[in-house]
Amino acid sequence: MSPAKKILLCISGSISAYKAASLASALKKNGHEVKIVATETALKFIGAAALEGITGQAVLSDMFNPAYEIPHINLSEWADLIVLYPASATTLARLRSGLAEDLLSAIFLSNNFRKPYWICPAMNINMLEHPAVQENLQVLKKWGARIIDPEEGILACGTTGKGRAPDPVKLAELIEASL
Repeated sequence: MSPAKKILLCISGSISAYKAASLASALKKNGHEVKIVATETALKFIGAAALEGITGQAVLSDMFNPAYEIPHINLSEWADLIVLYPASATTLARLRSGLAEDLLSAIFLSNNFRKPYWICPAMNINMLEHPAVQENLQVLKKWGARIIDPEEGILACGTTGKGRAPDPVKLAELIEASL
């Protein structure tokens, strides 16, 4: 097991958001400190209470939360690793465009790849294969993000193909090996 690290887990709005609880749990079991930032859409898929129970930390989503001074700057400076899991098509487009309209995307800009930034896309295969999404992933990779390929299998819509969020336990093992 690697020395304890500070991992910022960012969750965007995808049906796969529920898997973030398992990822946070696996990272905590490995001794890491985990903070979570979630988009408003992500919190429609998974409740903050479950994530807070696992991490022992409040889930952050509001860029203007008075309890945190300049949260997008402070969180990106705090983290040793930032993981976007799952990454929706909308969030990928927002990151690639440099739009900082929520806490998650403002953290992406303020980090500016000073710390490792991992992106785990998860969406329907047709969305994943769309040229806009593929181009966004290529640009983000070129800028310095590490793209973790989605897995193949039955997707939430019933289609079979590539687009599943990586298995959270396997991803935690990959993170552990890279630290």
